[in-house]
Amino acid sequence: MKKVIRKPRRKISVPKTCYFCDKALEPSFWETGALQKFLTERGKIIPSSRNGLCLKHQRKITVNIKYSRHLSLMA
Repeated sequence: MKKVIRKPRRKISVPKTCYFCDKALEPSFWETGALQKFLTERGKIIPSSRNGLCLKHQRKITVNIKYSRHLSLMA
C-alpha cells in the first residue's frame, strides 16, 4: 500500500485588531463593498477566527450580510 504524502498547510495571517473598531465604523447592509471583504469567493461568511473581527462586529456583519442578501443587494 502506498503511503499518502500530505502537503503542509499554509498559515493564514489573521489581523490582530478589528477592522470596524480601528476605524470607528459600524457595518451597514448598504455598503456591499465592505461586506464583500468578509465573504469567500463562494459567498460564505468567513469566521471571526480568520478575519480578525471582534465578536460584536462579527455578529453585526453576519446579520447585515443576510439582510443584504434578502434585499438582493448581494448574491
